[in-house]
Amino acid sequence: MKRTPADWLIRFYAAPLLLSLAVLSCQAENSQAGALAAQVRDSAGIRILENPRPPDGSRVGWRIGPEPEVSIEERDDEEPYLLSRVTGAMRLPDGRIVVANGGTNELRYFDALGTHLSTRGGNGEGPGEFQNLLGIRSWPGDSIAAWYGFRAAVSVFDSEGNHGRSFTMADHGETRGFLWRPMATTGDGRVLVRWSREEEDTVMVQFRDGEGQVHSSLGTHEGLEPYISPDGRLFGKVFERARVLELWGSLVVIGTTSRYELKAFTHDGTLARVVRLDHEPRPVTDSDVDAYISGIPPMPGQSPQQLRRQFRSVPVAEHFPAFNSIIADGAGHLWVREYDFHDEERPAPLWTVFDVQGQVLGLVETPKDLEIYEIGEDYILGKYRDELGVESVQLWPLDRLRG
Repeated sequence: MKRTPADWLIRFYAAPLLLSLAVLSCQAENSQAGALAAQVRDSAGIRILENPRPPDGSRVGWRIGPEPEVSIEERDDEEPYLLSRVTGAMRLPDGRIVVANGGTNELRYFDALGTHLSTRGGNGEGPGEFQNLLGIRSWPGDSIAAWYGFRAAVSVFDSEGNHGRSFTMADHGETRGFLWRPMATTGDGRVLVRWSREEEDTVMVQFRDGEGQVHSSLGTHEGLEPYISPDGRLFGKVFERARVLELWGSLVVIGTTSRYELKAFTHDGTLARVVRLDHEPRPVTDSDVDAYISGIPPMPGQSPQQLRRQFRSVPVAEHFPAFNSIIADGAGHLWVREYDFHDEERPAPLWTVFDVQGQVLGLVETPKDLEIYEIGEDYILGKYRDELGVESVQLWPLDRLRG
């Protein structure tokens, strides 16, 4: 397109103006970051960060695109695009996307544009097959680790989806009464796992090596809050705390949602950092309990009245959880999803983001109804479920240029 002298004149004056606006924007963000500076102190070698809560209406200057860049969804009833009970998804270094489709116990490979390439796995007990596919994570050499079953079995596939080998985390085949779950993998081929007995309120955290053997123990920590009723049924406390366990750079965050405190440990179990955020606990009321029970689907043949009687003896937490969940991103930040109260519906999920040291940066909103599996340096990958319950896997662009 041929440019006129007027076009060049506009560009001549617009460039300095845009640069000035960018500088002012950065200055404003730096000013906000200064206002959110944490109080930092050391106690017996442990770094403690006390962070102020960001103002409710504030947002970090990052931008998530207005729509997905890639959406793996139904296409004329083609089987590879019919997703059901997706349990995980990840993006490979070359841009391909792998989906763990729990409904068929398959790993489905798609190119960077969302076109199906191949399918691996399937129901069964043979090499590379699954029973109860639970999730996937990266493995050294651009490979994939997929875990499945009640013994926390792990299968390793190369970058093309070829099955290499399998191993299990459960010691001596012992599974009865235990809850095993791999949670993450390291770049050198270790698996972060948690396990506990169903009726216990503590959880053991370990690193296992590529053969499933204990590499190091990170100790015993608070877990769920189980309750066994007089007739022997197992319940969780109403508004019970949830476990959080996540790799965060060279550290491991271990804790629960009972308070806004994130404890980060070295890989040998030494407490290295404590990150806190100002938080006012919200008491649980009788109406909150009613709403909680109303949101539980009754068992087949069970009336709402019977369900309420069933919960009559179940303990109730004194306060709501302090937050919902956590996830670490590809740039070393830690995202903490704020708790969603039943009577305060948000237009989109709200996250508080901390930098690599644990200082709060501010608040970020993510797409509504997107269950996030992975946050890269420039993308967010997760599962979307529409109003009819139809699942798709979406990749949204993330722009951190202003963060």
